[in-house]
Amino acid sequence: MIQAERIKKLNSNMVQDGRFVLYWMQSSQRTEYNHALEYSIETANDLDSPLLVYFGLTPDYPEANERSYTFMLEGLVETEKKLQDRGISLLVRSEPPSQGVRDLSPECVLIVADRDYQRIQRDWREQISNSVRCPVIQVETNVIVPIEVASAKEEYSAGTLRPKIQRNVDRFLYPITENQIENTLRGLEVDSLDLSNPVRLLESIDIDRSVEPVPDFHGGTEKAKQALDDFINRKLDKFHKSRNDPSEDYLSNLSPYLHFGQISPIFIALQVQRADHPGVDSFLEELIVRRELSMNFVYFNRNYDSIDCLPGWARTTLDEHKSDPREHKYTLEEFELAETHDPYWNAAQTEMVKTGKMHGYMRMYWGKKILEWSHTPEIAYRTTLHLNNKYELDGRDPNGYAGVAWCFGKHDRAWGERPVFGKVRYMSARGLERKFDIESYVRKIGQ
Repeated sequence: MIQAERIKKLNSNMVQDGRFVLYWMQSSQRTEYNHALEYSIETANDLDSPLLVYFGLTPDYPEANERSYTFMLEGLVETEKKLQDRGISLLVRSEPPSQGVRDLSPECVLIVADRDYQRIQRDWREQISNSVRCPVIQVETNVIVPIEVASAKEEYSAGTLRPKIQRNVDRFLYPITENQIENTLRGLEVDSLDLSNPVRLLESIDIDRSVEPVPDFHGGTEKAKQALDDFINRKLDKFHKSRNDPSEDYLSNLSPYLHFGQISPIFIALQVQRADHPGVDSFLEELIVRRELSMNFVYFNRNYDSIDCLPGWARTTLDEHKSDPREHKYTLEEFELAETHDPYWNAAQTEMVKTGKMHGYMRMYWGKKILEWSHTPEIAYRTTLHLNNKYELDGRDPNGYAGVAWCFGKHDRAWGERPVFGKVRYMSARGLERKFDIESYVRKIGQ
């Protein structure tokens, strides 16, 4: 059974006579540890109905490009196969998801949707719940502790959210049993996209092709599980000591898979908990408290993608220092091409452009320097978000929005005042040199 706290009725409509229960899969693109899918199967069985899974491949998702679409489609190929193995059909269409669900709704007994916290996805679900005759039920599955169970408001920092998470985490962190569908969908004519060749499929869709796919980083649940196994076996024992060192490789690289819902945070946490390594607690802090703080931020702060999201003290201090002289100023193009005076910053930007990922500590340094070298904080904020969302495989994500905001003072405290930054935390190249073999990082990137 799925816990009631994960389930929310989005309208008060009655179950309809129809041909199938529809699971609208959008942010949880997996068949394993997916509460929304399992709830859909349970519901379909209870109603003696077949189940159809639908995914809307909108070609104009904001700031998505060939890199992100390729990674996502690689995962959907695997998801389709695993659904078929369970006797469930996946219908994929190139269209705005809200349009596709609305078109299917006259044949729906009931609609189940997974949950996302960003504006566009929330608006899609609201549009559907207000425009169809059948019930729409949302099931939360991409966090461990459901968002409103953890907190009823925007939290100031990890320190304020952590005890609320810790009080609830054991209730929600347990394995999920897979259900078997009892009624196979037969005789339904569906015009679904052919996922067998993702490259050819993307060539047929009008998407942004400004950023090429990453050749050595591929999507899908199995790839995510391989990355997790590699992390547990080779890196977890030193994660607590070496996760911040960009010259070392002790990160999990799971964030792109989490972004597309190709792996469950519950599955990750349970696997990591079984490991007898000193890095377990540090990793679970990142996976649960820090990640779910970003969900809290995006859900409760509608300005999550603009500088207006910052706390009052940060906005005030940045405004007070807006006119401070900057030793270096760069344009968006110069940033994008990694043409600054700083080889460490250039290496971080190059890593992101080449690989679709940037080391987490360098991502903080990278964002701080864009603030320092831009004409105004507002321009810096837009530049940082644009580059992050364009090149990072985990861009356009609550973690990304929270990470950018942190560089400007969000989820942090006031520090000693200095030019340009005011009381916002400062990071320096000298600090990188003191803490790490940063030259090794530059050589590794090959910038």
